Amino acid sequence: MISQTDGRADKKNTCFAWYGNALATSMAWPVIRVKTLMNEDIIEKLRTIVGVSNVLTGDQKVDRSAIWRTNQPCIAKAIVRPSCTAEVSAVMKACHEQRQTVVPYGGMTNLVLGAVTTPDDIALSFERMNEIENIDRTSQTMTVQSGVTMQDAQERAEAEGLYFPVDIGARANCMLGGNVSTNAGGTRVIRYGMIRESVLGIEAVLADGTVISSMNRFLKNNSGFDLKQLFIGSEGVLGLITRLVFRLRIKPQSHNVALVACDDYDQVIGLLNKARASLGNSLSGFEVMWDNFFHVVVQPNGRLPSPIDTAYKFYIIMEATGVDAATDDEVFESTLTQMFESELVADGVIAKSDAEREAIWAIRHDVDWIVGDAFDFDISLPVADIFEYTEAINVALKKDIEGIDVVTFGHLGDNNLHISVQCDGAKTTHAHTIERHIYETLKPYGGAISAEHGIGLEKKEWLPISRSEAEIELMRTLKRSMDPRNILNPGKVISME
Repeated sequence: MISQTDGRADKKNTCFAWYGNALATSMAWPVIRVKTLMNEDIIEKLRTIVGVSNVLTGDQKVDRSAIWRTNQPCIAKAIVRPSCTAEVSAVMKACHEQRQTVVPYGGMTNLVLGAVTTPDDIALSFERMNEIENIDRTSQTMTVQSGVTMQDAQERAEAEGLYFPVDIGARANCMLGGNVSTNAGGTRVIRYGMIRESVLGIEAVLADGTVISSMNRFLKNNSGFDLKQLFIGSEGVLGLITRLVFRLRIKPQSHNVALVACDDYDQVIGLLNKARASLGNSLSGFEVMWDNFFHVVVQPNGRLPSPIDTAYKFYIIMEATGVDAATDDEVFESTLTQMFESELVADGVIAKSDAEREAIWAIRHDVDWIVGDAFDFDISLPVADIFEYTEAINVALKKDIEGIDVVTFGHLGDNNLHISVQCDGAKTTHAHTIERHIYETLKPYGGAISAEHGIGLEKKEWLPISRSEAEIELMRTLKRSMDPRNILNPGKVISME
């Protein structure tokens, strides 16, 4: 189960064993012994809180790792499904008393082993907490339970003539509580920011069952500490998000999408600068696909038709939305014309219908082949340095590993690059070598090891590349203060030893 090449555990097939080892080193053995003795007692206690049918054990448990093939099999002793904040609070109080570890379960689309369980854990699922409680059209807010999916929130906002601005490829499965706990990004960050920018209020349950209700509904509220920030992006290690207040936006009246191609990276940077200058705040998406991504997705190699020639190095999706269809359409077309005249664009097409817009975005969103079969990375660094960085990792990886392929694409307008590495043994035999090249090459650029996916278990070893020891120790201090028994998603993000 341990690679002979680099001594790493096989993350794909034995991630639970790897996690178990990490947990054993961070928790005292007497605690584990107490948990084992009280195993049956805690299960019965939880059944009295949420109902017998909502504590799944044995064959009742469903393997939820098939969603997006995230390789996080549920091997917990039970899945507990509360229906409200009061039940979550009661569950956590009982677990705290018996030092029972709890792993939060959302839509299970996390890509960094952030929801891995061991046989000693309780998996707390938010699937029954899926109510959209309120939409205030005047204040442009939406109040939801944490188990609402992003797609449901988007569709409900649209039905009310409003706009839920965050969007990611896993929208149909991912849950908003998980999105906020990982500070999700997606394709509209360049205009609307990470999901943090859309959160006004949060209700969360601490490790001992204490409910922190900070359900602010205002854009301005400077009344003491902004406590919701403790739970945004902390991946469930400080508290469990149960309810949320989101800021909505006015529904766009114009929607323009273009797919263009460039011969070199200098053109890509020029294109981004021109788009920002000409489109201003209406620019909502700037997605770049290297040819090694584009050519796998489109015909003849892939399954999707390409509306432009496939002979180029870079392919860019530009998206702009606004409030005046006639004026916005004219500005967008004029901007594209200027890009052609300035020789920033070698080829391109503007979508003229919803179907054409969806067809263009389908190329970028066709990532199933990557998520399941490759070793995936998600990093940030200055836009000007991205090409140099990608060339460096390509050279290093191909020198050390025979037959390796490196695929690059991402949200270039907000510094975010996705890298998918494919070869035999990418997640096993060669895992540490690949990680070392991807992460250590970031150092000269001051890059971040995680742009939007979080740290989970997978990236924890490499966190010091992006965070100082003082920062990591402060994270530990917060964890010790809010979860002194280390029962909330233990072992993730930071080590407590």
